[in-house]
Amino acid sequence: MAPRTAAAQSQHIAAPAPDRRRAWLIMAMIVAFMVINYADKSVLGLAAVPIMEELELSNSTYGLISSSFFFLFSISGLLVGFVSTRISSRVLLLVMTVLWAVAQLPVLVVATVPTLMAGRILLGAAEGPAASMSMHALYKWFPPERRALPSALQIGGAALGTLIAAPVVTWLIDGFGWRSAYAVLAVVSACWALVWWRVGHDGPYDHKHMAAGSGGLRLPYRKILLTGTVLGSIASAFGAAWALSLSHAWLPAYFRTQMDMSAAASATAISVMSGFGLVLLLAVSPFVDALKSRGVSSRWSSGAAQSIAVCVAGCAMTAFPFVDASGPRLVLIALAFGGTAIAIPLHYMTTAEVVPPAQRGAVFGIVAGVGTLPGLVAPFLTGHLIDTAGTPAAGYTTAFLVAGAVMLAAGVFALAAIRPDRDAVRLGLGAGPQSLR
Repeated sequence: MAPRTAAAQSQHIAAPAPDRRRAWLIMAMIVAFMVINYADKSVLGLAAVPIMEELELSNSTYGLISSSFFFLFSISGLLVGFVSTRISSRVLLLVMTVLWAVAQLPVLVVATVPTLMAGRILLGAAEGPAASMSMHALYKWFPPERRALPSALQIGGAALGTLIAAPVVTWLIDGFGWRSAYAVLAVVSACWALVWWRVGHDGPYDHKHMAAGSGGLRLPYRKILLTGTVLGSIASAFGAAWALSLSHAWLPAYFRTQMDMSAAASATAISVMSGFGLVLLLAVSPFVDALKSRGVSSRWSSGAAQSIAVCVAGCAMTAFPFVDASGPRLVLIALAFGGTAIAIPLHYMTTAEVVPPAQRGAVFGIVAGVGTLPGLVAPFLTGHLIDTAGTPAAGYTTAFLVAGAVMLAAGVFALAAIRPDRDAVRLGLGAGPQSLR
């Protein structure tokens, strides 16, 4: 007798009882989690100029320190993704934030290249699984048909983190020295961990609570990972991560050294761009929901949206170095670095459509781990290009052209490959009314 698909099995299970108040409390905690996550990521870039001046660092050395954040980032995301099938999200997120606090401490004792790198490596290892595991934790509280808005809000926490971090961290650096920013972030991470331990719990849509239905189905990982949807989602994540890693590592320094902005003006520009990304994120949910309500398949509603966003941002990335007027240049920079924001929640949504819930955490970890590999390359490569070019401006231009080319290639591939409805049918996960579109 042929095995039933997950969709057929799930018809015989009572839906988990929802707790909306608890779900939105968890939502708020995870948004705060992402705010802290991105503030931690941003602090080195925001303090780049004073750190480079104090420690007399070359652009290549600073780029190496920035890239060191990603030395263990991807492998940590992969490993924790598999661990998440056995350990609760409550414990995983708690351990991560405790490690974030610890990672900020070495430079408070002695500020050298080794201590900066040690802190960034530990921070990267602890933050590698953060986005995927917090999304996995969030999905345990919302059914598939109600995940668009929570996904956008979760990633919105990232944009909000940069929006808040830029002015606050810059104020701390200017007023109390760059070490003060590290100390404050350590305290904030520790406080979040304490609150999470009290209120954080796994939700009713955890696969352990749905063992008889789709939560109990398992497929070979090779079969899942080689679907066009997962490969395309990784590609869109890769293109977005290239821009994101450049924005954290080099955009503040670019504003300060190439556009002659003050520290405050640079922070304001970064906050405005983060706000632009946040607006896009909040617009994603109703846009995707509206398309799906009209019968548009996931390929075009969420797959094409993320792919086109990466392509448009790539075009802006290649164009802005050649624009002299500061206003239009800033608009293009905002599009290049903020326009990829909508790709991040959507690549999780498209991936989730072709993965059984029991394996979702592991696959999210793989997608995040591979998709964020640009962080290991882009910051150091940019520093090397700046040091070896005839002028810093020429080095930046080359780096941005390389970034634009990578983003365009990733976006085009994702557009062609992402087909969640078709791949779900091929994997035996069931077919919705849109599956043949």
